[in-house]
Amino acid sequence: MNLAVEILRLDAFFAGIGSFITSVILVLTVKWHGKLSIDSHDGVQKVHTLPTPRIGGIAIAVGVIIGYAFSSRDAAAAEKRAILSSIILAGIPAFMFGLLEDLTKKVSVRARLLATMASGALGWGITGVSISYVALPGVDWVLSFTVVSVLFTAFAVGGIANAINIIDGFNGLAAGSVMIMLAAFGLVARSAGDIPLAFSCLVLAGAVFGFFLMNWPIGKIFLGDGGAYFVGFALAWVAVLMPYRSPSISPWVSLLICIYPITEVAVSFLRRLKRKNHHPGQPDKAHLHHLIHGRFIRHKFSSLPRIHHNPLTAMVCWLGPLSSLLLLTFSPVAAEQNYLMMACASFIFVYLLVYYRLRSFR
Repeated sequence: MNLAVEILRLDAFFAGIGSFITSVILVLTVKWHGKLSIDSHDGVQKVHTLPTPRIGGIAIAVGVIIGYAFSSRDAAAAEKRAILSSIILAGIPAFMFGLLEDLTKKVSVRARLLATMASGALGWGITGVSISYVALPGVDWVLSFTVVSVLFTAFAVGGIANAINIIDGFNGLAAGSVMIMLAAFGLVARSAGDIPLAFSCLVLAGAVFGFFLMNWPIGKIFLGDGGAYFVGFALAWVAVLMPYRSPSISPWVSLLICIYPITEVAVSFLRRLKRKNHHPGQPDKAHLHHLIHGRFIRHKFSSLPRIHHNPLTAMVCWLGPLSSLLLLTFSPVAAEQNYLMMACASFIFVYLLVYYRLRSFR
């Protein structure tokens, strides 16, 4: 089947339409829910200048549900529907606790982390799938124990979900990055013959794209914690499913695709840990995207109105997930383990080089 024909699928199309229309409705009705949903521009990590609703996760969740509803009912699509239904059901804890934080601003970081981990454990409960193989001697033996495997899966899923929340700092940054990573997963799954997973990625990307149209470049609505945790969980669960469903695909492929947000959250945790009287979960303004905005975009594009600096920062940061996709194009589906490890190490090295170069720039 031609790739262009595959992309133009009704379920993915309606997922995007449903997400976009819901986003528009949320923006137009802000006077009714704004008292709860508005994201103030106050806050050390905030860069926007106008109060904006931060409940875009509702639009994405609606889009995924609509995409599922419009999926074919024939036997060939049964696997895809099973994948989407497991993501929808298992993603409820992550989405609900994130949305509760968006509306009340009173849910602790620990509670949200545990909720995203609960979604990972619930995913195992629904599907029986967990991470039991990472191609590392000794570690794989430990992961052969179900309890350890499930706990590790919950931790990994929670980590990626929170990583997406961390990179959600500029218009389109998180949504654009997630779409690129879902595209990478979809292409790898398709090349391995896992069409149900590839089409599931397409539906998820369609739902994110509908929101993206209202989020970038103008930032009429934000992803919010509910949206970031939900799409982060969906991305993480696809990362867990792909090597499980296609043994020819190394789990390091999933790591390489998600290496940008994973590196960001690891660097952020270590940076905050070093600071005195600063909790690791407390936000700051020293992420890579903040440095790119303040020490590159604002200098190189100083002649442009400042309103354009926000979406431009996201475009530069998209190079992170795009580089993972580019690295995968030079490797076969069953990529050599050494190549994948070197690719991950190379990304981390370049990330740290750029990060500390910007940190030292004056």
